[in-house]
Amino acid sequence: MIFNAVMRVGYFPDLWKVSNIIMIHKPGKPLHEITSYRPISLLPIMSKLLERSLLHRMINVINEKSIIPEHQFGFREEHATVEQVHRVCRVIRASLEKKEYCSSVFLDIQQAFDRVWHKGLLYKIKSILPHTFYGILKSYLSSRIFQVTEGDCTSNFYEISAGVPQGSVLGPILYTLYTYDLPLSPGVTVATFADDTALLTSNKCPIKASRILQNSLNKLEKWLAKWRIAVSASKSVHITFTLRKEDCSPVSLNGSQLPHQHTVRYLGMHLDRRLTWRKHIQTKRDEINLKYKGLYWLLGRNSKLSLDNKLLIYKTILKPVWTYGIQLWGSACTSNVMVIQRVQNYILKQISNAPWFIKTTEVHEILNMPMVKQEIDSHGANYKLRLSKHPNQLAGQLTIPETVRRLKKRRDIFDD
Repeated sequence: MIFNAVMRVGYFPDLWKVSNIIMIHKPGKPLHEITSYRPISLLPIMSKLLERSLLHRMINVINEKSIIPEHQFGFREEHATVEQVHRVCRVIRASLEKKEYCSSVFLDIQQAFDRVWHKGLLYKIKSILPHTFYGILKSYLSSRIFQVTEGDCTSNFYEISAGVPQGSVLGPILYTLYTYDLPLSPGVTVATFADDTALLTSNKCPIKASRILQNSLNKLEKWLAKWRIAVSASKSVHITFTLRKEDCSPVSLNGSQLPHQHTVRYLGMHLDRRLTWRKHIQTKRDEINLKYKGLYWLLGRNSKLSLDNKLLIYKTILKPVWTYGIQLWGSACTSNVMVIQRVQNYILKQISNAPWFIKTTEVHEILNMPMVKQEIDSHGANYKLRLSKHPNQLAGQLTIPETVRRLKKRRDIFDD
């Protein structure tokens, strides 16, 4: 009855708009600096239940009107980060096949969710959603307050004048609606996952490629200023994907030149200028080794933990580190793939306490653990099947074979 009344009247109860902020200290950071803490926002349970009911109604309208652009993969059902990275890699590979220069920028938006302009958001909601949603969402965003709790101490209440509510159910979709009209430019591929934004363009001339990209950035700059969205130029990355030694001309945003690098981290995956996946695989190897050292007292030869529990720990903590994005980096050359295989060989021998003369293939068979190459083939088959049924047209196009095949190396793990 309360939920129905809220929907009918268009008034979100004030008691459900109180946020309790818990500060989590970041390891290794100084205690006296506010940036050394990660704020976790806790909202009332009743508020989240009502938000979920409202979200269900909003999604139906949003999908019916196709409000969210196809290039936005964040916070959408059946849309994953791997598919968005695959779109980016597809553009890069096409550029490498044609001996072109792919000039790309990966933007870092400052406090994207915390700086959403309420008046601008409500203006867009009023123009794209039915009027019934405008009233309830206006009440939902207004008069929000928060307090900070640290141990037994609690701060005073302070008003929230901007941003979408952190820890809420509606926060992600509201940010997506706020950025739905991101300007597009001809010849420039746009890939967004929430606030992670990438722009790519290709041309045989490195100067012309950057010129096209700069025109798109100039257009984006006006849109960012209009809707009060800040981008950190120093943390953004400009990278040239090419098989040649020359780099594309520098580009700038808001009068600041974007730093040029040879590798970039996008959605948890490291992309190098030739798309060899070497940097990504080496990073994952180091991450696995670091986590294994922390778990050695449980997984080592002297551990009294049962073999089944050791394997369970490996499958739930260590294995997901290197299987993430295997649909893409699985196309790397054999020498790079073997880097991960050697790590798994060592860990499985430690887990099973196998003597040195036992073959690694036998260890895998006894533990019923697939080799890395088998994991690549398995994930590739499932991934191709998922893409063939994907609701997003841009993701579905990833299964279409490319016409230009100059390079001999595999570009996708489901390539023949």
